[in-house]
Order: sequence, then C-alpha cells, then structure tokens
Amino acid sequence: MSLTIKPAASCAFDQVSLGEVMLRLDPGEGRIRTARAFSAWEGGGEYNTSRGLRKCFGLRTAVCTALVENEVGHLIEDLTMQGGVSTDFVRWREDDGIGRTVRNGLNFTERGFGVRGAVGVPDRGNSAASQLKPGDFDWDGLFGKLGARWFHTGGIFAGLSPSTAELAIEAVKAARRHGTVVSYDLNYRPSLWKSIGGLKRAQEVNREVARHVDVMIGNEEDFTASLGLAVAGADKHASAIDLGAFKAMIEVAVREFGNFKVAATTLRRVASATRNDWRAILWHDGRFHESRQYPDLEILDRVGGGDSFASGLQFGFLQFNDPQKAVDYGAAHGALASTTPGDTSMATRAEVERLASGAGARIVR
Repeated sequence: MSLTIKPAASCAFDQVSLGEVMLRLDPGEGRIRTARAFSAWEGGGEYNTSRGLRKCFGLRTAVCTALVENEVGHLIEDLTMQGGVSTDFVRWREDDGIGRTVRNGLNFTERGFGVRGAVGVPDRGNSAASQLKPGDFDWDGLFGKLGARWFHTGGIFAGLSPSTAELAIEAVKAARRHGTVVSYDLNYRPSLWKSIGGLKRAQEVNREVARHVDVMIGNEEDFTASLGLAVAGADKHASAIDLGAFKAMIEVAVREFGNFKVAATTLRRVASATRNDWRAILWHDGRFHESRQYPDLEILDRVGGGDSFASGLQFGFLQFNDPQKAVDYGAAHGALASTTPGDTSMATRAEVERLASGAGARIVR
C-alpha cells in the first residue's frame, strides 16, 4: 500500500521544511585552524532536503526558518534563493548590532582526508532560528490554504532550544491535521541536547514527535538514543551495524509507533574519511527494500550525504509513490552528494538515475 499523498495540482508546495539555515565556512582541502580563506555555503540538516528536491529534482519547496536582518542574514538568504527554495516563510529578526541577543548561525566544517576525519565546529548559540517558538508560523495557512504535499523537520532543529522542540511538535501535529505527509530525521546530536535536558529530554521530545510521523529516518544511534529502542547485536564501536540487527530494530520501532508508514536509513561502513561503503534500506508496509551497494565510495565531502538521501527518498514517493524507487533515488543522490563540496547536492536528476541504474563513472559527452 502506497502513501496517501496530495496531488501536486492541489498544493502550492511539494515540500516544506522547518530548520535552521547556517552559513558554512569551508577551508577546502586545508584545516580550520590554519585557514586563511574560506568558501561560503548555506546548509542545515532540514533545509538541505528542500534544496535537493528543488535543485536536483525540480520540485517546489520552501523553508521555514529565521534570520537576523543584517549582511550575513541576507547572504544566507541569497544563497537559499540561488538554490531555488522559497524564502516566503523566513522570519526576520532585528539586528542588535553585535549579536548579543540574536545572531545568524555559522558552521566551520573541514572535510577530512584518509585517516583524518571530518571536523565540524558549529557557532550557533543564541541564533535566530534557535529562538523560534510555537505560534511563529501560520501552519493552518501554510498546510490548509496554500497546501504542501510533504513536510520535513528533524532532531537537529528540535534540539536547538526548548522552544524549537515545542515548535517541532506543533508543526508535525498541524501537518498531520491537514493530511500532509510528515517525515522526520532523528539526527541525534548529544552536544545539542546537553544543556536542555540531555538524553532524557531528547527522548521525551522525539518520542512525542514520533507519534505524528509517517516517514522516520535515522541510523542505529538515532533510533536507540532518540527513541530509546534497543538494537540487539549492535556494537557502538563497530564501523558498521549488522544489517540483520538493524532490520530487527526497525521492526521494533514500527510495532511501538504504529503510525510509521516508512522507516529508512543509510548504512555506511567507514574505512577512512575518503572511502566508505554506502547503501540504504527502507521498510514499508511490512517489507524491506534495499538499494544497490556502492562499495568503496570515494568521498570528497561527506557532510549532507544523509540529507541528500532523505531528499531523494522523498522524491521517490512524491513522484512515483514507490518504496523501491524511493530507496534507490535516496541512496544514489546521497552517494553523489558526497562527491562534491558543501552541504547540498550538486547532482542532476539524470545523474542520479544513471547511478541508480548501475551506470559507471565514464565521461558523459
């Protein structure tokens, strides 16, 4: 049985996300600690799915977020607009001149190479998005009057502050009330939850959100930490989880949360920062669907690969309402996103389809 998705003609947007959009500062092949120049990108776990759906797959998307009205905020806005994502729902906050009360989030990220892993240094305290709260968005107007076929948010946004946790819960309830498909990427980050209640609060929030989710995305740590579900046979120190154990864990999750229609994850074995084995698995309607494997995938920049998987998965359902196509598009899109710099995908739909079908990397003329 496929998902119940509103027809495109009845909605202004195919997908809307809720999350923080930060300015990523990238030292390229160098280290943050020795950099003299940075490339600037925009990125954020939830937003990245909207940009992938718009730029790679041509769907109509928007992001609900907040920015400070200064030059950095307008740079992030400009980058977002270049990605084709609607900024109609950006909440602009007044600049206090020095960022004492509110600021735009920054994310310093180096890519890693070989035995040197990637490094992220987020600088997002007191950001405009972290101060978002229930009531800041007219969800009934967005989901009810304008219409959105799919809504996506995640545990990174929920973990920014006590008020964003409450806003995430408000948003998923509103989306479900209006018949919009809801997806959520658990994306557990201990550092985000540490000062606002730790693991206990993370589980309280994510379990409440989970009751209103149709499509749950997350790796083994996400499911165990965020939802408190045990994974028999998993070794947290291993480079990859046993596939059979993970399937058993998903079955536990869908029994506990009967509203889940889809549960999905990427499966990655990390040989080094620049070589990973990569594939994906998706549960739907009692069956598991697996993507083809991408062994020894060469990585340029791993950040955003999981978000690109999520956007490809969403495209597979929005365009075809087919779980096998969803996991195939997701895995291929995530793999391609790992071959380019920045948080977001630079792939085309044609490239995703070629890779998903098993085509190699021969030159295209």
